[in-house]
Amino acid sequence: MNHNKDYDRDHDREDMLTDDLLIGVLEASYKIENELMRQYIMTAERIHNNEELKDRLQNFAQGNAKRTIQLVDELNRMKNQK
Repeated sequence: MNHNKDYDRDHDREDMLTDDLLIGVLEASYKIENELMRQYIMTAERIHNNEELKDRLQNFAQGNAKRTIQLVDELNRMKNQK
């Protein structure tokens, strides 16, 4: 383990994420996942000569869809706990 990058090696909580900051990180991640999903779908729809690539892009989009659902669930849990 690289202790130069271990921010909590001294168990000091000064760098701990607050709930509001964590919600902000998850909301930003949700936006990124959503945009990636949209781009993969739009790109896959425009591919007509490479079914294998089209299929992979659709699979990427499905993976992003699952992650966005998980992020929404986590955000809802966190917001309901506040």
